[in-house]
Amino acid sequence: MIIGVGIDVVDIARFGDSLERTPRLLDRLFTDEEKSLRLPSLAARFAAKEALAKSLGAPVGLSWTDATVRRADWGRPELVVIGTVQARAQELGVTSFHVSLSHDAGVASAVVIAEG
Repeated sequence: MIIGVGIDVVDIARFGDSLERTPRLLDRLFTDEEKSLRLPSLAARFAAKEALAKSLGAPVGLSWTDATVRRADWGRPELVVIGTVQARAQELGVTSFHVSLSHDAGVASAVVIAEG
């Protein structure tokens, strides 16, 4: 059963400008595992985190670093959640997430489906 769906798009150049203006955003938005990625991949991961929040009803209090977007062994992206994000998912009965990322023509996008 689908519990929630979220989608988000990010202008890559604008996102890069934000990171340059406010370097602390990198620490606030991304886990250590994610920080070394190139800008288009960071923008796609930020879109995924926004989409994830939307799939969970966009509650106040979620920590951005309580979600990590990883590349699974077979190349497909996967979401790993802990802390505040995991607690909200459990509250809603979410047992798995499906995530799709894309970046092209200066735009990064992500879709997240929360399933229970």
